[in-house]
Amino acid sequence: MLMHDVKTFSVPSGDGAIVFETGKLAGQAQGAVTMRFKDMVILTTVGVGEGRPGMNFFPLVIEFEPRTYAMGRIKHNKVNKREGRRSDRDILMSRVTDRPLRPMFPKGVRSEVQVINTLLQTEGEYLCSPFNITAASIAIQLAGLPFEASVSAVHVGKDESGELILWPTFEQAENNGLDLVVAGTEDSVMMVEAGADLITDEEMLVALEFAHAEVKRLCQAQAEFLSAFDIEPIEVKIEGESDEFAAAVEAVNKVVSESDLDGVRGETKQEVKKKMKVLQTKIKETYAEQIEAEELSLGDLMKAFDKAFAKNMRNGVFSTGKRVDGRAVDVVRPLYTEAGVYNRLHGSGLFQRGETQVLSVLTLAGPDHEQYNDDAFRDEYRQRYIHHYNFPPYSVGETRPLRGPGRREIGHGALAERALKYVVPTAEEGYAYMTRVVSEVLACNGSSSMASVCGSTLALMDGGVPLKAPIAGVAMGLLMQDDGEYRILTDIQGLEDFDGDMDFKVAGDRDRITCLQLDIKIKGLDLSLLAEAMKQAKIGRNTILDNMLATIPESRSEMNEYAPLIETIKIREDQIKKLIGKGGETIQGLQATHEVNISVEDDGTTVITGQLENIKSTKAAIGDLFYEPSVGDKFLNGVVKNVVDFGCFIEYHPGNEALLHVSGMSKLNGGERVGAPSDVVSVGDIVPVEIIEKDRQGRYKLGVIDV
Repeated sequence: MLMHDVKTFSVPSGDGAIVFETGKLAGQAQGAVTMRFKDMVILTTVGVGEGRPGMNFFPLVIEFEPRTYAMGRIKHNKVNKREGRRSDRDILMSRVTDRPLRPMFPKGVRSEVQVINTLLQTEGEYLCSPFNITAASIAIQLAGLPFEASVSAVHVGKDESGELILWPTFEQAENNGLDLVVAGTEDSVMMVEAGADLITDEEMLVALEFAHAEVKRLCQAQAEFLSAFDIEPIEVKIEGESDEFAAAVEAVNKVVSESDLDGVRGETKQEVKKKMKVLQTKIKETYAEQIEAEELSLGDLMKAFDKAFAKNMRNGVFSTGKRVDGRAVDVVRPLYTEAGVYNRLHGSGLFQRGETQVLSVLTLAGPDHEQYNDDAFRDEYRQRYIHHYNFPPYSVGETRPLRGPGRREIGHGALAERALKYVVPTAEEGYAYMTRVVSEVLACNGSSSMASVCGSTLALMDGGVPLKAPIAGVAMGLLMQDDGEYRILTDIQGLEDFDGDMDFKVAGDRDRITCLQLDIKIKGLDLSLLAEAMKQAKIGRNTILDNMLATIPESRSEMNEYAPLIETIKIREDQIKKLIGKGGETIQGLQATHEVNISVEDDGTTVITGQLENIKSTKAAIGDLFYEPSVGDKFLNGVVKNVVDFGCFIEYHPGNEALLHVSGMSKLNGGERVGAPSDVVSVGDIVPVEIIEKDRQGRYKLGVIDV
């Protein structure tokens, strides 16, 4: 009988317990662990490969694989029941797992490492990504890979009373004003992903401290669990500085002086690149013969130059307080904002900060256009506000095939969406529109995601969306010296992002936060430094808000003439079936006849979307459909439908007929008594009538009125 050497460890967390287990599943993987929280079970495996020759980056691949069986589902697709292409939310799960783990590997690793998080079971109540991070940290260390320290992650939200809680449900995270994921080591924070319903810096810092306290406990639990194993280290390929590269460094230093590098400054990326190209050309020409003879590698020389420039750029900030473009560390680049760029768009905003330029476009539709999200790891949910981000190659002066949004576009789109979703009013607050904003990055030199936040605010305000608060975003950077000295940079550009130690994005209004995202390249960050960065970010985003609000101080009072209008009416629940009709016949007929969209909620709330006159005619038609007669109601255009000996039957309202008795026809005969009804009326005649009576059988009687 096959026996498993199973080891299990349990640690209380929140209102449950996290259970690590290894030795039972996936025995051929270099590292494998299952993690259970309540009814959620995740299998995390690690595979290690050789890596391809000539690779100049760390090929770490992290995947999230949710299975439909995890929630007891089978796909609705009639011809393909496999899970298929990953959703945007699956991709975001993979990205958020990668971010805190990658910096913990040694620099220069070239062996291929693949981490797969497979969701085996879930009740669909809890976010998977924090558990993916913690499980991946354990599996990586079980595999024997070089790893700086255990990394854990937690999800923090608020309960219905506003108290901070661990492991909120999706509903609590969505509705109670805080959705915070923090990853870190026992000593420091590695990654933050947060959405917040306009909370202060101080409140956010309290939540971060609360989260990191639990991160510490989980890291200590990892250490205790891993201490039970005799782990044999895996030998991985680590690319250090070769003798050839050391020779290239020495060669570059002989040709390019510090004063040469000091001169590589400029307000624009093109200015800097032009000056860099002069020095690069000087290097190529100086060592042309050695390059030809393959005594020196051109690639190594250019890499050595880039390294020398990055070091000079960083040192320059510490020695002079000035950055590559001449700004001080706390200064935002020049700003340009415009609202209402194109007349037929429902709303548009152009935002430019330095060379980064984003055009954001608003499109409005009725609630029948809302987005349905059907994930394998949670119950279906709907969105009425979405943001999409496009990053075409021309924005950075490049060419590449257009193959749809990649992981970066999906991640940046979700970030900007989170920054604004708390201030876009909801259906419950009386705003029934489906709202989509698309941000087109037209030019980029850093922080295009935060430019998208600003452009989206301009577009929404231009479109007349009644935002709870205008939102701006700014990206903060960090340069850290070996001795602990540091500089926090406001509004980082591309070079500072690439060669810096932190990318910290903060979005909010003047005093409150809606969104945070932190990524670092160093081995951790103290919360006190994060607090300082948040304080500096507030000054930066208020500078940006001042510029935006000078362009458009508040949301326009009227919508664009080309935008659809929405009106909400209420019908009784017992009338819904009649409005929809057999097989949808009635509601589809109304939509086609009046050129509108109609959506009906289960409580009878009916939303009509279209042009003003079409909405009016639709409301009248729905009113006709549910008209209930009442004594005293008058109708100028009653139509005679049938003439009988004792009177005539008149359709006084579409679908409603009643008797006009011969005794009440005298007004049609000059006040004289009528003998035969056919003497005074014929089928098709128009007769102004009034409901004058309702008998015991519920039948109505009409009388003629004067016009």
